[in-house]
Amino acid sequence: MPAEVVDAVVVGMGPGGEDVATRLAQAGLTVVGVEGRLLGGECPYYACIPTKMMVRAAGALQEARRVNELAGSATVTPDWAPVAARIRDEATDNWDDTVAVERFEKAGGTFVRGWGRISAPGEVTVATDGGERVFRTTRIVLNPGTAPAVPPLAGLEGTPYWTNREAVTTTEVPRSLIVLGGGPVGAEFAQLFARFGADVTVIVPRRLLPQDEPEAGDLLAKVFADEGITVRTGAHAASVAHDGANFTVELDNGQSVHAQQLLVATGRRTDLSALGIGALGLDETAKTLPVDERMRAADGVWAIGDVTGQGAFTHMSMYQARIAAQDILGSSDETAQYRAVPRVTFTDPEVGAVGLTEAQARAAGLTVRIGSVDVPTTTRGWIHKAGNEGFIKLIEDADRGVLVGATSVGPQGGEVLSALSVAVHAEVPTSTLRQLIFAYPTFHRGIEAALDALAAG
Repeated sequence: MPAEVVDAVVVGMGPGGEDVATRLAQAGLTVVGVEGRLLGGECPYYACIPTKMMVRAAGALQEARRVNELAGSATVTPDWAPVAARIRDEATDNWDDTVAVERFEKAGGTFVRGWGRISAPGEVTVATDGGERVFRTTRIVLNPGTAPAVPPLAGLEGTPYWTNREAVTTTEVPRSLIVLGGGPVGAEFAQLFARFGADVTVIVPRRLLPQDEPEAGDLLAKVFADEGITVRTGAHAASVAHDGANFTVELDNGQSVHAQQLLVATGRRTDLSALGIGALGLDETAKTLPVDERMRAADGVWAIGDVTGQGAFTHMSMYQARIAAQDILGSSDETAQYRAVPRVTFTDPEVGAVGLTEAQARAAGLTVRIGSVDVPTTTRGWIHKAGNEGFIKLIEDADRGVLVGATSVGPQGGEVLSALSVAVHAEVPTSTLRQLIFAYPTFHRGIEAALDALAAG
């Protein structure tokens, strides 16, 4: 089969892949976008967008339950049907990417549904339902994304367990649920299904949100306990059984947990060998694909998104897509900087973080100074009352007098994080931050109290 010659091939059309492919197409290049699943990737169909619709619905239930403490009385009756319908109709078009494909093609790109791999330097072979198509190009962008990482537990294979994909598409809330993993995905699903009436148990090897400050995981565990969610820390699943109606998870301590449904939320994985990077002399057994500050992985090859190991976030993929596109087009000399990577876990309270944790800063050999304030002690936190759990924690490099990290936990914690992200990214001196006028009474005014604590420390 003769190769088709094009200017660029983008393998993987998640948010970043779609963005870089669109930028190149709009610049006049002939661009082929390749995706084996849905154009748009995990975020609009199984992750960011539909899960936040679920979180929003669960949050509305919880706010209604707080009426009794704040404003009278209310009776709450959860109903999953409107949530499932909204995800199907408003977010995913019933998991149909026709609109996304038309949008990309209208921008000038060519979409090929299939699985692409580098078959030789400057060559991408795409396996489609109709056979194979081969493209020759001088520009290849890799954006393969990730898939759920399922541990090799005895008895798990062949059972109707959930990953995030099945959890998003469910039309019913299980009576009871076991969640393996306490990271952002596991924590969000645990809380939202519990608020819709499921009896939830979370099994975590260490603690909730292990990548965040320990205080965040500890606070979330307390909130979970108050909401009736059982968190088993320091536990590992040893085996799984399913009797046709219910799951049993045997733990390594000899205990067992039973539930109608099991959600596996134990991380994400990517398969570099499937990309064919060995044809470029790159290591196919590696967990991530190293890139330079302009997203270059090899001559004529760029990589963006989860595969680069800089954070499995949509905003990271989009950030890297812009830099890669600019480098390909020669339109900018912008380079990637990762000192202020933000992340938010959309539990209640929200857990937002940017830059280094305290432990990471100390491990880097910095002279660390900490400033922290509990949200309930701030004016807005006191006003908010029910559901006001949270804190703001600042990590300062005392030698330079700048913030290198921060955590914002609480109502609208992710929104409060924006000011802290600017401070960390721009390396604003903490002496300058103390001169800011913080609007009163806002949640973000708590930053001022945390700065005061930083100065006192």
